[in-house]
Amino acid sequence: MDLEGKLQQVKERYEEITQAMADPAIYDRPQEYAELTKEHTQLKELVEDFDEWQSITKQISGNEELMEMDDDPEITEMARVETKELKQRLEELEEEIKMKLIPKDPDDSKNCIIEVRAGTGGDEAALFAGDLFDMYRRYADSQKWKQSILSVADSEKGGFKEIVFELSGEEVYGKMKYESGVHRVQRVPETESQGRVHTSAATVAVLPEVNDDVEINIDMNEVRVDTFRASGAGGQHVNKTDSAIRLTHEPSGVVVECQQERSQHQNKEKALVMLKTKLYDMEMEKIRAERAADRKSQVSTGDRSAKIRTYNFPQGRLTDHRINLTLYNLDDILKGNIGDVIKALRVEENLEKLNAIMD
Repeated sequence: MDLEGKLQQVKERYEEITQAMADPAIYDRPQEYAELTKEHTQLKELVEDFDEWQSITKQISGNEELMEMDDDPEITEMARVETKELKQRLEELEEEIKMKLIPKDPDDSKNCIIEVRAGTGGDEAALFAGDLFDMYRRYADSQKWKQSILSVADSEKGGFKEIVFELSGEEVYGKMKYESGVHRVQRVPETESQGRVHTSAATVAVLPEVNDDVEINIDMNEVRVDTFRASGAGGQHVNKTDSAIRLTHEPSGVVVECQQERSQHQNKEKALVMLKTKLYDMEMEKIRAERAADRKSQVSTGDRSAKIRTYNFPQGRLTDHRINLTLYNLDDILKGNIGDVIKALRVEENLEKLNAIMD
């Protein structure tokens, strides 16, 4: 479907909603009225853009007819100059409209919980997991996001076997969701005496934190609560009290831990948020799988078993395999400057969404 046809559909839907909202009976159905009002507001700007698009198109057509029929060179020149300006505005407007047509992911504005785990590669994988966490920590600082570590399992030789942390701020999940998947590193470990390059991996899971407006009902009778002593850095209370909490949701088998707060109560509260987030993500994963069956997405934001990126230290190279992006500023990226990578992935995803709605 062309752009005009898509916009005509939007306008028809807008007029349909306007008519429905004018019916006095709608006030007896407050939930339906609220949903219609929200959709009406979302479509209004697009309809106004479409009206401008039609007006400019009509002006251009009129000017072109005038230039063909009028013999007055002064009038013809004025029409030519105006038409050039109108075509430029039309081109800009079309780009704006295309971006507004792209469906928004409701999770993009949410905070997120990130889990980084060492994969294949032993101690080197744990060190790489530490590098990834440091990269995300620095990027979060640049975005003015708040960071909170929820659970840590240190590795004896440095890095982490696993680290779980929360990021909160503006558009956190919308930017970080592209990090989900397997990250591969190629470098010479410090323990390698013959200078051979080893390949290791770490997995990253980025989960949108569940807001209060999302209903995730948990029967606490189905949740096993275990307490234990925290093992990570956290102050003098660590290893002295059983303040850490482990929750096991028995129907799903989901297990979460929180050990960074000083009190058992605080850790339990945060663990419950983590549990709700994981259960919500499981439901969203089913939806993503159904969508993927209909249309294979090049930019995966859900499959955490897919190898998404390679960090090659000898060549100073980062390659994102989803969009065939290669950059040779690996040191800079590991310092938290991953904005260009995220931007490229967002652009590609938006193009895919736009192509899907224009089909």
